[in-house]
Amino acid sequence: MTELDARLLTAHAAGDANALVTLYQEAARSTDTETARGFYLTHAHIFALEVNHKDAGNLRQTLIEMGRETPL
Repeated sequence: MTELDARLLTAHAAGDANALVTLYQEAARSTDTETARGFYLTHAHIFALEVNHKDAGNLRQTLIEMGRETPL
């Protein structure tokens, strides 16, 4: 398990959605596959929506540009 994995598990256990947004974005930046990047950014976006996080709009736009979300 990586240090990032451990931090993600800790944030999940604590129910810390703000930390999860940040950590999933970090995971997306650290991966080398587009599939994994999309997976992590989708999770970051979901948690961002739950807490009205300031990055929610940017995450959605990134997912649209990746073809993983549909514009309204």
